[in-house]
Amino acid sequence: MTAEVIAPGTTRTVEGIRAAIAPVLRRLGAAAGERERTRTYAFEDVRALAEHRITLVGIAGRDGGAGGSVRDVLDLVVAIARADSNVAQALRSSFLTANQVASRPGLPHRERTLRRLLAGDLFAGTGNERSGGASGSVHTTIRPDGDGYVIDGEKYYSTGGLYASWFSGTATTADGTVVGFTVPVDRDGVHRLDDFDAVGQRLTASGTTRLVGVRVSADELTARDNARLDNPWLGTFAQLYLAAIQAGIAAAALDDAVRFAREKARPIKHSTAATSVQDPYVRETVGRIAAHAQAARSVVLLAGEELQAVREASGTAARAAGARAAVTAAQSGVTAIASALTAAELLFDVGGGSATGRDIGFDRHWRNARTVANHNPRQWKAAVAGAYHLTAEEPPTTGLF
Repeated sequence: MTAEVIAPGTTRTVEGIRAAIAPVLRRLGAAAGERERTRTYAFEDVRALAEHRITLVGIAGRDGGAGGSVRDVLDLVVAIARADSNVAQALRSSFLTANQVASRPGLPHRERTLRRLLAGDLFAGTGNERSGGASGSVHTTIRPDGDGYVIDGEKYYSTGGLYASWFSGTATTADGTVVGFTVPVDRDGVHRLDDFDAVGQRLTASGTTRLVGVRVSADELTARDNARLDNPWLGTFAQLYLAAIQAGIAAAALDDAVRFAREKARPIKHSTAATSVQDPYVRETVGRIAAHAQAARSVVLLAGEELQAVREASGTAARAAGARAAVTAAQSGVTAIASALTAAELLFDVGGGSATGRDIGFDRHWRNARTVANHNPRQWKAAVAGAYHLTAEEPPTTGLF
């Protein structure tokens, strides 16, 4: 099914995009369990989301976007993750790319990247490697060759790689300088492998990207940005995105709990209730799941508002606002992770043994939440937030806050 493509010059709105993708999200949600059982990617529906220009929700209207806030973007991510958290995770690089365009007027190659977003292109990218070196070390190499350069190496956690049109990564020159690059995924020598093998988030297309003699030109490279920014916490949105996925997982657990209680669950033998939905313990369990889902979404949206305020500040005010937003995002991550894991576990209390059937696949919610949580450990988030409140110590600027 081909989504309706908005003609150039047409005014986009957050509400319009949300309405347009509602049928796509319903399809995604209805088939999420079956896709997980059969390891089937949602290529058609992801393409439909892209054609409805979901990544333009947070782009300013003057740039052809819908002019939405950070909160609007995160609320959309929660909705996508509620339908299928694998798809939401796979779209992370695309939304991160859009957020950079929206929040950094001086972003290198900004106009080029904006044109690609306007065209509905999707992005993948990672600096991660399985080289045995320290975390963050780059062993992928780039060397001059003729009128351009050649890149060789391997990148792991290439989230969304199978859906994307563009791949971004990092490489090291002979003198140890690290540079960024962006190439089309169909460039000769770019090999996308479907080898991601975690307990959850199995369909996020997060496997290896192998780069074998990939030719790049100078205008496809980006020097590492060493500029002193007013707000040095550039990873806050990326962290909030993960929290939004957790909120979506908690909401999906609620959806399944309600559906199972209404359609399949039966009261246990000594229950006084005639139906499962009348059982006070089922009601209590569903209420707790709903509370966890609400808490996760609420903290994510609150942090989104905090991050929005950073864009309106400059100088020392921007640094202070950036630190506050980074801490708020970290706290949101702690709450969202706990909420998703608890909601996913409580889901099984809505039914008896039948709730554990593989054909139902309720276990995917916990596995997905657990896998997302491991990307950036919540212990660090909590400790950094505690240090900020106790001693006013600023968060690290590593990109994880």
